[in-house]
Amino acid sequence: MFIVYPSIYDYYISVMYNCKVLVRRNNMRKPNIVYILADDMGYGDVSYLNERAAFKTPNFDKMCEEGIYFTDAHAASSVCTPSRYSILTGRYCWRSPLKEGVLFGYDKPLLESNRPTVASYLQSKGYKTACIGKWHLGLEWTYKDSNDKESIDYTMPLKDTPVNHGFDYFYGIAGSLDMAPYVYVENMNITALPDREEGCTTIQETCKMNQAYNKKFFRKGPTGADFVHEEVLPNFTNRVLGKLEEYKDEPFFIYFPLNAPHTPILPSKEFQGKSGTNEYGDFVLMCDDVVGKINAKLQELGIADNTIVIFTSDNGCSLAADYKELAQYGHNPSYIYRGTKADIYEGGHRIPLIVKWPNTIRPNVQCNEPVCLIDFFATISDIFGDSMEGNIAEDSVSNLPIWKEQNELPVREAMVHHSINGSFSIRKGKWKLEMCPDSGGWSDPKPGTTDDSYPPIQLYNLEEDVRERFNVYDEHEDIVNELKNLLIQYIEDGRSTEGKLQENDGEKRWKQIKWVD
Repeated sequence: MFIVYPSIYDYYISVMYNCKVLVRRNNMRKPNIVYILADDMGYGDVSYLNERAAFKTPNFDKMCEEGIYFTDAHAASSVCTPSRYSILTGRYCWRSPLKEGVLFGYDKPLLESNRPTVASYLQSKGYKTACIGKWHLGLEWTYKDSNDKESIDYTMPLKDTPVNHGFDYFYGIAGSLDMAPYVYVENMNITALPDREEGCTTIQETCKMNQAYNKKFFRKGPTGADFVHEEVLPNFTNRVLGKLEEYKDEPFFIYFPLNAPHTPILPSKEFQGKSGTNEYGDFVLMCDDVVGKINAKLQELGIADNTIVIFTSDNGCSLAADYKELAQYGHNPSYIYRGTKADIYEGGHRIPLIVKWPNTIRPNVQCNEPVCLIDFFATISDIFGDSMEGNIAEDSVSNLPIWKEQNELPVREAMVHHSINGSFSIRKGKWKLEMCPDSGGWSDPKPGTTDDSYPPIQLYNLEEDVRERFNVYDEHEDIVNELKNLLIQYIEDGRSTEGKLQENDGEKRWKQIKWVD
């Protein structure tokens, strides 16, 4: 049907009115959310954040230019599982039964059946929700007899997957890409039965496959008939693109935890050699390309302006990237920060964080405010004007004032970090107190290698010593006591935000640490 206008003026007025109505409707619609979580990517791997990066990351950099990027953002933990737990629940993982380390592919679910997640919260707001990628929070397999990995019945549906925790749809893998079983799970079923075993039984075997750091390492285990390690990242990406197409007409939350650049480090042929460094650099560029494809698809669908796109990493870069080899090309995945994945030092948990939301966030905003990935839940609830009460997101603080540049800073009193061996640190303002004499992880000095010559704790003034070179614990007894007491309060209260006191789960392992009275 054609509309006839009496004059060009009337036509112009009609067009302007309809455009205003369309803009108003778009602004009223709930924002879509795409959360892209890299696996073991360092702060220094984003060239916009690292002036000495050995390669350019054009798509990460474009997101920085189009949104807000953080120079002092942190994961709650320096390893995968606890970091992911905190993102989805808004709760420190050391409050759960997992006090150190990570889960593996056969482990049972860590998420409690009654614990709200950001996905279940958004479901209650009418969102379509999907998780595509690496889960790493435990699955409940079905067993033929004994609860042993050799007895898993792959023909039967699983009993607990992400669809039990707020996601309408799940397609992904149980843990890291180096953890068996190597099968895709779609909702409650695997997509193809295992027809072979792949991988290496020992680290020594992997040395035959690759260089000393075993970049292609993955543990031996049953492998699905449709599973090829090199194809996992492209497969996940294509499925996310398809889900964007499917969900485009209604509010959606897509959680996209990548399997990369974690080991096995397997850049596709298109990216091999592209970084001019090693395979790890090439894999980072492949991740950068994935982000570019997601943002391009949102533009193509006409929904980019009202979509919150978050790119970040679950912790710092792993030693498996081969820091020494990368240094030959002038590249440091940890940038100027001490340590790597697993450590209590900054390199273990200071990560890239970029947020783009054209309807709300101004382009090219640099934020130096300390924030934590655990804040995602409270930030999303703040968009809807909801406050978190009871046992919901006990440690999450809204970053929405930062996104909107409302100058309500600082947004959080302090933040707690946790290393792979369960060591704590607490950061308040410029001060960071580390409750261990060592790295708590994989860097030197490693746990168990220190003697009485090492101070039992570490205090760093990050304003003057962000590289954590000078331990000043003996010069600031008042600061040490203040931070120690605040950390104990956070632990014992079961929360670090205002609200009703909560119980922690599992064994109270922190009572074994000598500094707790």
